[in-house]
Amino acid sequence: MKKTLQNPFNFKFQFLFLIFLGLSFSGISQTSELSVEKIMQDPNWMGTFPSNVKWSADSETIYFDYNPEKNVKDSLYKIELNNTSKISKVSLEEERGIIPSYGDFNKNRSKKIFSKDGNLVIYDVKSSETTQLLDLSEAISNAEFLADENKISFNSGNNAFIYDRKAGSIKQLTNITDGKAEEEKEDKTSEKDAWVRDENLELLEVVNQRKTEKESRETYREATAEKEDYTFYLEDRDLSNLQVSPNAKFATFKLITRERNGSTDVPNYVDESGYTANLPARSKVGEDKTSIELAIYNFEKDTVYTLKTDNLPGITDLPDYVEDYPDKEWEETHREVAPTTVYFSENGEHAVVNIRSKDNKDRWIAKIDLETGELNTLDRQRDEAWIAGPGIGYAYYGGEEMGWLPDNKHIYFQSEETGYSHLYLLDVNTGNKIALTEGDFEVFDPELSNNKKHWFLTTSEVGPGERHFYKMPVMGGKMEKLTQMEGNNNVFLSPDEKNMAILHSYSNKPWELYLKKTKANAEVKQLTEGQSEAFSSYDWREPELIEFEAEDGAMVPARLYKPEANVKNDAAVVFVHGAGYLQNAHKWWSSYFREYMFHNLLTDLGYTVIDIDYRGSAGYGRDWRTGIYRHMGGKDLSDQVDGVEYLVENHGINPEKVGIYGGSYGGFITLMGMFTEPETFKAGAALRSVTDWAHYNHGYTSNILNEPAADPIAYRRSSPIYFAEGLEGDLLIAHGMVDVNVHFQDVVRLSQRLIELGKEDWEMAIYPVEDHGFVEPSSWTDEYRRILELFNESLLD
Repeated sequence: MKKTLQNPFNFKFQFLFLIFLGLSFSGISQTSELSVEKIMQDPNWMGTFPSNVKWSADSETIYFDYNPEKNVKDSLYKIELNNTSKISKVSLEEERGIIPSYGDFNKNRSKKIFSKDGNLVIYDVKSSETTQLLDLSEAISNAEFLADENKISFNSGNNAFIYDRKAGSIKQLTNITDGKAEEEKEDKTSEKDAWVRDENLELLEVVNQRKTEKESRETYREATAEKEDYTFYLEDRDLSNLQVSPNAKFATFKLITRERNGSTDVPNYVDESGYTANLPARSKVGEDKTSIELAIYNFEKDTVYTLKTDNLPGITDLPDYVEDYPDKEWEETHREVAPTTVYFSENGEHAVVNIRSKDNKDRWIAKIDLETGELNTLDRQRDEAWIAGPGIGYAYYGGEEMGWLPDNKHIYFQSEETGYSHLYLLDVNTGNKIALTEGDFEVFDPELSNNKKHWFLTTSEVGPGERHFYKMPVMGGKMEKLTQMEGNNNVFLSPDEKNMAILHSYSNKPWELYLKKTKANAEVKQLTEGQSEAFSSYDWREPELIEFEAEDGAMVPARLYKPEANVKNDAAVVFVHGAGYLQNAHKWWSSYFREYMFHNLLTDLGYTVIDIDYRGSAGYGRDWRTGIYRHMGGKDLSDQVDGVEYLVENHGINPEKVGIYGGSYGGFITLMGMFTEPETFKAGAALRSVTDWAHYNHGYTSNILNEPAADPIAYRRSSPIYFAEGLEGDLLIAHGMVDVNVHFQDVVRLSQRLIELGKEDWEMAIYPVEDHGFVEPSSWTDEYRRILELFNESLLD
């Protein structure tokens, strides 16, 4: 650095130290009640806040994780509807008896089937009694009622079974086993031994006769023997997602072939053994060698066949970016795909499957001919960037919102066809598709009501910075808004759908639990109030939600923290949230709560702070999400620069006094800002930063930048390490040494690059015991003390 930041005895450090402690000092017009040490300590100081909300099966009790006793971790607590003013800790014995939220109800929801401790259990809603039905040697999973509700399908080991409740019998449906089929034994008799054998048979008539009789007996036994049951061998593949159709005629499952990818060891220099231990970590982008097949087990034909995807429309389409490589020959081939989940109609007669291309540029929804395995495409969503968005799921992992209406002909799903993720219905017989929701907002977590006549769903219709819960007719129509509190309303419906448990928060108020009848005009009641006296004694700011115009005319949303005029120092700090696809300019309590509190401290000290939902952020539709395609550090960075220009023009910020910081993706943008926009940013703190995208993971990076060998242009213009020569301001790099997400190797390579370039105004802070997300308060405190020192040293002269 240009200044000596490490000297604890210089005047400025003493000045800051007094500010940290909230003490008065000659010449200081205002001091902050906050300090880095205070806001970075164990979060228990803030109070205790509910999480992981769930209902009892009888809809009479709300369970949630809570920690009023300030223990090492949260415990399970409850509030009963007959006494909502009382919060009680759940005993271990009571906790063991709670009916799990997973499982399957029968149609009239009088019974629920589930597996617990590896056993098959049924729960009677009316009597509140549970009965153990089966206890097998292998654990039971995936229990479901079939169309004939007297029969229950379940998995055990690699096979599917049916339990007949009336007969009390079990039937094995599939015969799937590891390994390979026993091959016919080859005749390995040598030429010499064969000559000896044949001569012996020719010379000795009795021996030859006995051999002939033996072969005749074996031929007869084979001809008259009963046919052996069909066996499907997994060979070198793994089995997953085994499920039985409701009519018990078919089962579907995925076959996953995994080849060992190149991996990166992360050295742990402070292992408890006293020796350096290597932590196994992910491979790098481009090293994806997993293949997935979808198989159908036909019980009547007693055979298995796999789905053929070669005829999917557009399966050979080349991406648009190939135009940037005119000298390379691109061959049209059948792209690899990854089927996610099979969805059976309630009567079991129909099935649809969600299929993703491995390059994640296509999502097909196809109807399966269960007798042949042939596919009939019902919907194709193509995105030259990558397929994603709320409710659309992920390649390999599924997670999409999809299913059937009870009419056994309509499926529902979400699509970004209009640019925003909305809910659709499609008639599998006619192919007709209708949008149930529409507008410049997004839909989250749609769920059919118990009677299948309505939808319950969350949307951002009020505005991208709010979330509310709605009810809507099953075939579409007016949405009835069931929540009214401004901010975020995370709703948990009771099983009988009569009540809503609501986790609600506002921008300056952490999450609390509320209760409300499932009606728009019902009164809402607050059930928890967890803020500590120390936390609530400070007047936490409500950041202003603003928009500013970017260089391309887009309106960019942001949070703005403005200091009082009497302490304003004309300096600004730009905070860059992590994850890329994440939203932070909103009206609810941020997951970046430490940074939020740090921004309050900075504002107390006279800084103006802006927190931008740059291009690539969540909450604003497809175009915003994909604005970083093939150029990370493009529009996502120019949005930060345009935010600074907004502050200079509208809030009196000195353009020579601007700093930037952020972690993970925010650390990456900080590096790109410091390297490519040195005239904009005088100081930056890059935390747990990606420095070279070719060294990050496959699932995330290949979506945005494709693969390095196929699209090197995208990687070259997106990786900070290629632009390090542009560093002019003061840079702090901070990284955990046991980070198995963004490996410490990233900043080691960058530091060598900076050394070779002769750069002087940078320093690195390393944290030997920290992974990607810091855990130790001492690490948080040290890191943010350094960030505050950096900004004060670099921006306030």
